[in-house]
Amino acid sequence: MSTASTTAKGPNARGAAAIPAATKLRPDLQVIADLISPATKVLDLGCGNGELLEYLIQQKKVRGRGIELSEAGVIACVRRGLSVRQGNLQESLADYPANSMDTVVLSQTLPFLDDPALVINEMLRVGKSAIVSLPNWGHWRCRLELLLTGRIPQAVDLPQAWYEVPRWQAFTITDFAQFCRQIGVEIRHEVYLGEGRRIEVHRYKNLMATTAIFGLERADDVA
Repeated sequence: MSTASTTAKGPNARGAAAIPAATKLRPDLQVIADLISPATKVLDLGCGNGELLEYLIQQKKVRGRGIELSEAGVIACVRRGLSVRQGNLQESLADYPANSMDTVVLSQTLPFLDDPALVINEMLRVGKSAIVSLPNWGHWRCRLELLLTGRIPQAVDLPQAWYEVPRWQAFTITDFAQFCRQIGVEIRHEVYLGEGRRIEVHRYKNLMATTAIFGLERADDVA
């Protein structure tokens, strides 16, 4: 993963005659937005075109910032009047003081990270809590495709071939839960989507969910 040091900042979105907030967010982004309290400080990692940040600023009056690697994403954010920094997540997070944010968000980016433990730990250093959304390769359709074709499946909610750049690492909801226990992170909230719709069958979540959204805190903070 390459790095860049350019910082791009725009005026506060509340004072800018910017693009109107999207009427409908991507399903996992809507769940994330619902989990965030109004008028709090939010850092969105890998914020893309700024869709979530803009929604949170306009609809929930948060004080939001973002970090985005791609130049196209940064330009899109600036056009929306958002404050973003261009750079690598693993290095850019080190510049933020401890507990400087209420919530740090990472949506559908975890499979692309070289060091997910470092990033999750940094998210929970910078923020009082973290929210992560991720695709699930444990879904029954992925299992069936691997069984019948012998080929690595694409996640249902991440339709990208294994060889495309940036490269992803396949893992499941169960893998992530075990990973959190190993690094001392507590899952405080969990929401599961099946092709964009909420599912309540938590017993078979690893088999039925195409995307999971987790609210995270440090285990020692919870205790």
